[in-house]
Amino acid sequence: MFGIFQYLITHLAPLFLITSPITSYADQIYSIHRTRSSTGFSLDIPLIMLLTSILKIFWWFNAPYDTTLFIQALIMINVQLLLLHVALTHRAPPAAKLATPFEDLSHRRPYDFWQWRSTRPYWSFLGYYTAALLVLQVLFARNALYTSLQGYVALSIEALLPLPQIVANQRGRSCKGFRLSVLANWLVGDAMKMSFFFLAESEIPWAFKLCAVFQACCDCYLGVQYWMFGEGEREGVEMGRIRGDKGSM
Repeated sequence: MFGIFQYLITHLAPLFLITSPITSYADQIYSIHRTRSSTGFSLDIPLIMLLTSILKIFWWFNAPYDTTLFIQALIMINVQLLLLHVALTHRAPPAAKLATPFEDLSHRRPYDFWQWRSTRPYWSFLGYYTAALLVLQVLFARNALYTSLQGYVALSIEALLPLPQIVANQRGRSCKGFRLSVLANWLVGDAMKMSFFFLAESEIPWAFKLCAVFQACCDCYLGVQYWMFGEGEREGVEMGRIRGDKGSM
């Protein structure tokens, strides 16, 4: 029985992993486009996935890992670029009173990193990031320490994927704006990834396994948040908080 299960995992999981960027984010992209609002959706999600996916591409040339994961990274880059474009296009206007995960002025970052109002800095940053990795690739491609560092940094960044959305949900005490279909795909993907990583006949680096376990734990907590908060009106919660703050002044 275990042999049959292992056979199914090792043959079905690669197909699932390759298509997972599309199945995980297509509904989120469509929802933002349909409602013309990205309120409640954390822009840090495309940031994290683009950082890790681009780095994993360079890593593959230094230490080739399973081809399935390489193809997945290529597809993920294209999907996340589209998601970022749609989310930026439909951001709340500057005058809006509703605080969003990437526009909350009480949680501003140094130099407003990834909270810029103009769209151009987002694309410029990604271009500079890719160019810097290309230069490092030319200089240190044969360096074993750099190659190892590439892998652990890439996968550590990916493991942090659920954290911005967890924080956004906790601040607003609502999961509104974050699609349940994305969470469902994340959870199914976690199960498939871990099964594939631990049962695959090809050699999967331990960095993939450790980061997958951590990410699965975070995704499970996102499920707990859906159970606690549901998709209540984020705007109502935020405006109530603002009135409460004014009343205490």
